[in-house]
Amino acid sequence: MSSAAGITVVRPGLLTTVQDLGRWGSQALGVPVSGAMDSMAHRLANALVGNAPTAATLEVTLIGPELRADRALVVAVAGAAFVLGVDGRAAPHHTAFALAPGATLRFGERRAGSRAYLAVAGGIDTPPVLGSRATHLLSGMGGLDGRALVRGDVLPLGPAPTHVGPHRAPPASPPPAAGLVRSLRVMLGPQDTWFSPHAIETLLHEVYRVSTQSNRMGFQLEGPLVAATRADGLLSEPVPFGALQVPAGGSPILLMADRQTAGGYPKIATVIAADLPLAGQLGPGDVVRFAACTRTEARAALIARERELLRLMPEESGA
Repeated sequence: MSSAAGITVVRPGLLTTVQDLGRWGSQALGVPVSGAMDSMAHRLANALVGNAPTAATLEVTLIGPELRADRALVVAVAGAAFVLGVDGRAAPHHTAFALAPGATLRFGERRAGSRAYLAVAGGIDTPPVLGSRATHLLSGMGGLDGRALVRGDVLPLGPAPTHVGPHRAPPASPPPAAGLVRSLRVMLGPQDTWFSPHAIETLLHEVYRVSTQSNRMGFQLEGPLVAATRADGLLSEPVPFGALQVPAGGSPILLMADRQTAGGYPKIATVIAADLPLAGQLGPGDVVRFAACTRTEARAALIARERELLRLMPEESGA
């Protein structure tokens, strides 16, 4: 079956983009991975409507959109907690629900977290680029013409899966409310030896604030400086999601989904995979602290997080 129009954008919100799990396999060509900032919320939303975890969703940032269903749809929202309404009636979070033709879904007040994911049964069916529908804003690649949604956009949808489930997720801990200090676990390195013991202690015992000069490429962190002690340059090397790179000025930058493929700044530590979804919910002004953990602890944390999500996945998703 071919894709068909299913959603019209009435209001786009602050930054609403088409995202999936990323554009893997082309980093050697300089093509960033991109994809969902909070992959767990993206996968959960897809699971609730019976999609495969790779299906494209809408990533909603800070201020949400208003969207009209052009045909009968089944949708779910996960991640940041927004007040949701359908034609003036309250709609649930972390639960699949139906939209009748012509119904309008509105994202209202944001109460916790920074990014929500709207999944539609069948997935957002924009043309894939290099195997992914993820929007990379800087290069104008993927999604809907490589950009954020604007008023009047019409989103194509794929055919709805025959299996829709599990409809509702068990109670989950919401993203921390504004003003609370988030804690992210890190493993030191790969260039932690470029920093003094004092710099490492500073990173692990002080708090940092996410600057307003932050975006999907990376979060600039305001707080105590942790400048490297070595003056010689680092050859450019691949940079992972969650790396804490430190430019010459000493202010760490937490690299996120739209990060560059390679960089030459030393990386003092890297956020563990299990905590990347927590990092993806950070927004300007949020305060974060870092805690060191071992490789064994990092693996155990990732296994626990995956088990929590996999028990929600429908068998038909192939997860």
